[in-house]
Amino acid sequence: MTVSDNQVDAEVTETETEDTTEQQPKPTETVEFWKEIAQKQEKRAKENSAAAKKLAELEEAQKSDAEKATDRITKAETEAASVPAKVAEALKTHLVELHGIDSEDAELFLTAGEPDLLIKQVTRLLFQSDTKRRSKNNSVPREGNNPTAATGDLREFTQGLFGSK
Repeated sequence: MTVSDNQVDAEVTETETEDTTEQQPKPTETVEFWKEIAQKQEKRAKENSAAAKKLAELEEAQKSDAEKATDRITKAETEAASVPAKVAEALKTHLVELHGIDSEDAELFLTAGEPDLLIKQVTRLLFQSDTKRRSKNNSVPREGNNPTAATGDLREFTQGLFGSK
């Protein structure tokens, strides 16, 4: 063999090696590879979750009585602050049923989170609907009002004109 034959043989073996590597997928492209990584991550997440729970328990145990009392007060204040909104929601449901307010109108106009403001909104909504209803009805504005009798000057003129007294 000559030098040129050795070069040709080396090129052929390189080409064959490249063909076989192209046919085999890379380790990061296989499903098994990603499944293994997902399982490892899942295992690590479970371990971290357990550790976080233990840490929270330790921190809770280490709190002083004052800190625990502060936490209870904070929770109570938040609960107390949410009471008007809960009352307003229950009141809204009651008023909608009581007055027969359309659900779309209730959703659009009754937005208050405080009972006092909600009652004002309902009052205004009902007043507006009554005004619209009255304006759509046929009505005679002075129905039942009779004109008053003629005053003395007109009566005297008429009697004098026709000569009856």
